[in-house]
Amino acid sequence: MVDRNARSILVTGAAGFIGSHVSESLVARGDRVIGLDNFDPYYDLAIKRRNLTDLQASDRFRLIEGDIRDLAAVEEAFTAEGPVDGVIHLAARAGVRPSIEQPVEYATTNVEGTVNLLEAARRHEVGRFVFGSSSSVYGASNTVPFSEDQTTDRPISPYAATKIAGEALCYTWRHLYGLPMVVLRFFTVFGPRQRPDLAINKFVRLLEAGEPIPQFGDGSSSRDYTFVADIARGILAALDSDLAYEVINLGGSSPVRLDEMIAAVGAAVGVEPRVIILEDQPGDVPRTSADVRKAKRLLDWEPQWSLADGLREFVAWYRRV
Repeated sequence: MVDRNARSILVTGAAGFIGSHVSESLVARGDRVIGLDNFDPYYDLAIKRRNLTDLQASDRFRLIEGDIRDLAAVEEAFTAEGPVDGVIHLAARAGVRPSIEQPVEYATTNVEGTVNLLEAARRHEVGRFVFGSSSSVYGASNTVPFSEDQTTDRPISPYAATKIAGEALCYTWRHLYGLPMVVLRFFTVFGPRQRPDLAINKFVRLLEAGEPIPQFGDGSSSRDYTFVADIARGILAALDSDLAYEVINLGGSSPVRLDEMIAAVGAAVGVEPRVIILEDQPGDVPRTSADVRKAKRLLDWEPQWSLADGLREFVAWYRRV
């Protein structure tokens, strides 16, 4: 029996990597979730369907298949289960490299789609809007760790530019209409259900098949890897907060070099990696590094998972599915 006194939360991109974890966390604690997803064929749709297996067994979850660019689908999401108490907006065209090839698609989904959701949230007087942004907004900054008060006016990919635009739109809707808003900048999220095009998933798949790993650059680039359970916990903390408007980093706060990450993946799989060194990829930033003091202060959040522990969890999941 569904508790009609439970909060009703709209999660966009609910069938995706992060969205499915967040939706499960909400349902587990007693919230009702309306999941909006268009099942874009960016990667195998069977993977997205599988992400929802446990959720669709719950009467606290309702899936609406639709695109955030479609006003009718957005309106249905806001009305199908009664009033929406909060929005967690994770739907987006993701990935730096594909955005260089398809900038128009990225702009329409990530910018136009975000405007549609903000407007619907305003009209329906939603209590809180959480926007999933990205560490890519910091560009090729040499100032580390990245803190939220740094300027973000030098994006080096269309994807990053659309996330900066999304953040600006969120601020505008807060300023003009008083919509309570938290913008979260995610740093290289990994863990079970990670998209197959992302490095850790790809590297595990190659090692399990006995294939070499492509390393773009000399291995000195670094990323601040963040386990998906930590990200989901931070998203829920933002949703539950009473913040009026804030931009907050969610990151592992322990950057790891690419060559060290490859070695760590090999250790988790139990295989010595063979590496093919290739040229740097356009649009890739040389480093990411999260200053998470603001998350600790405002959300009582800090990362709990190490890279090694998270990799073991990912490999165990990969071998199960």
